[in-house]
Amino acid sequence: MKNFTPFWVFIFLPMYANALDNEYTVTPIIIDGVAAEPVWQTAPWHSLNHHIVGAVPTKDDFWGRFKLAWNEDALFLMAEIVDDVIYDRHPDPLVNYWDDDCLEIFVDEDASGGDHLANFNAFAYHVALDGNVVDLGEEARVVLLNDHVESAWRRSSYPPYHIIWEAKIRIFPDTYSVDAPVEPVKLSVGKELGFMLAYCDNDGSATREHFMGSHPIIAINGDKNLGYKDASVFGKVTLTKRIVRF
Repeated sequence: MKNFTPFWVFIFLPMYANALDNEYTVTPIIIDGVAAEPVWQTAPWHSLNHHIVGAVPTKDDFWGRFKLAWNEDALFLMAEIVDDVIYDRHPDPLVNYWDDDCLEIFVDEDASGGDHLANFNAFAYHVALDGNVVDLGEEARVVLLNDHVESAWRRSSYPPYHIIWEAKIRIFPDTYSVDAPVEPVKLSVGKELGFMLAYCDNDGSATREHFMGSHPIIAINGDKNLGYKDASVFGKVTLTKRIVRF
């Protein structure tokens, strides 16, 4: 029994706490909000059910889940969302972007964690309804990074009016700079990424009303909104490639 208990803790707890299952895609993924590619039929779902900011929404107000896939060129996301009010208050993509409805995609290329408030040690991509992609860059300047994430969404015409939101995320290293861009990295089996997903929900207020994420965050001084500045709260994705036999 002495050998069994430590072994069980070692293999179970990290998997439960950090790992997000994913699938390799042979078929190219078209970013169109349709999600018709075969990989989306087999990749596992992950929930967006962890509270970060605001009140916890009812399922009629907001509900979400997502899947992950990858190839050598990018990480792919397919999110399924219920949001009773789609709202974009600020036409300027650089102004209060976090208070509009948006997906927030957190990526840490080398899963090193740590501060990224005024640097690109990690990224917190705010993907707006109009497709603009915003983050804080060097010296905490607000910058557009539209070439990092391609996205598209569609809303169902029947209740509960699910939204399918797809994204192609090119993975950049911490050497990236707005003034001296570098090429995205190539992905391969076994590569570990820091990753977290969240959704900013606003039904018409001056500020967002709910902020729900994929991972639990331990509050510091009552604040759980840490992902935009500290990659240590991200989860982990270890890229896998399995053989599907029919």
